[in-house]
Amino acid sequence: MWQAEVRVDLDAIRDNVAVLRARTSAEMLVAVKADGYGHGLVPAARAALAGGATWLGVAALDEALALRRAGVEAPVLAWLLAPGLPLHEGVTAGIDLSAATPELIDELAAAARQAGRPARVHLKLDTGLARGGAVADDWPILLETAAKAQAGGDIEVVGVWSHFACADEPGHESVDRQLAAFHAGLAVAAGFGITPRYRHIANSAATLTRPDAHFDLVRVGIAAYGLSPIAGESHGLRPAMTARARIMMTKRVPAGQGVSYGLTYVTPRETTLAVVPLGYGDGVPRHASSTGPIRVGGTTARIAGRVCMDQVVIDVGNEPVSAGDVAVLFGPGTSGEPTADDWAAATGTINYEIVTRFGSSRVPRHYDGEVAR
Repeated sequence: MWQAEVRVDLDAIRDNVAVLRARTSAEMLVAVKADGYGHGLVPAARAALAGGATWLGVAALDEALALRRAGVEAPVLAWLLAPGLPLHEGVTAGIDLSAATPELIDELAAAARQAGRPARVHLKLDTGLARGGAVADDWPILLETAAKAQAGGDIEVVGVWSHFACADEPGHESVDRQLAAFHAGLAVAAGFGITPRYRHIANSAATLTRPDAHFDLVRVGIAAYGLSPIAGESHGLRPAMTARARIMMTKRVPAGQGVSYGLTYVTPRETTLAVVPLGYGDGVPRHASSTGPIRVGGTTARIAGRVCMDQVVIDVGNEPVSAGDVAVLFGPGTSGEPTADDWAAATGTINYEIVTRFGSSRVPRHYDGEVAR
C-alpha cells in the first residue's frame, strides 16, 4: 500500500518525442537535465530515444556520466561546466562538452591530452539571452582559440549553438534578432575555418513554431514531457507525470475554524477537512497555500491555509471523503484532475517548476507503459 507517489507514463514521453520528431527534418536532442525534469534521468532518456531522439542533453557533467554508467550510448551534450571539473572523464566517456571562453577551451585541450582522445566541443554564442555564451565582441577570440586547439588535434568542434530568450512568446521581436545574430556568428566561425556538423538554437517553443530555426539539431525540453512551453497551446502533447496521495484522515469542524499554521484560512461553514500527506518537503510549493487545487472523488478542492512541510489540508465541504481515498494533485487532466499548468497558474510559476519540484522529492516515483517494461 502506498501513501504518496509520483507516476510517470514513459510511453507518453516516447509518444511526445515522436510527435515533435515529425515536426522537423533536423535531428533531435531531448533535455534530460534536472533528473529528467523530475521524471527520472535514465528512464526519461530511454523513453526519449525510443521516440526518435538521437541526442540527449544535460546541464552537468555528472548527469552525463550517470547516463554512461547506466549504459546509455547515444550522443550526450553537457553544457554547464564550471572551471576545474574532471573534464577528462567526460572526454573519455565520449560526452560532447560546451565551451564559451578561451579558458575553457584550454581546459578541454588539457583534458583531451589526459584522456588520449580529442574533446568533442560545441561553441556557444550569446545571441541576446545574456546568460551563457560568448558575446559578439568575444566570439572571434573564442573561435581563434578553438581553431588552434582543433588544428593541434586536441579538440573537434562538433557544434555551434545558442539559446532563445522569448521563443515561448510567438512573434516576439527578439526571436528574429537572435536568429540573425546566430547566422552572423556562423559566418564569422566559417572565417576561422569552423564549419560544424551541428548548428542548433531551437528549443521546444522554436521547434513548434519556428522551422526556420531548426538547422541541423533541435533541443526539446519541456515538450517531451507533455507540457507546452506556449500558454494555451497543447500541440497534441500528453503530460507524463501524475502526483497523488491517499487522504490520511478527515474531520468535521464548525464554521469559523482556523486551519493550518497562522490560521490564515477560516472555514465559512460547518465542513469536512481532509489531510493530504504531501507538503513542501515533497515538492508542493508553499505559494500553493490557499490556492493549490486537489481532486478527490468527483470534486476539486483548494488547499485550506498554509502548505506545511509534510502535509496540506483541503476543505471538501459535505463531499463523502474518507481516509484512504486518493487525492490527485495533478495529472494529464483527462479524468477531471488538475494539471501541472493549473498548479503553475495557481502558484504564479511555470509548469517546468511544478514537475521538477515533485519528481525530485522524497516521494517514490513509479513508471508505467511499455517503455517501462
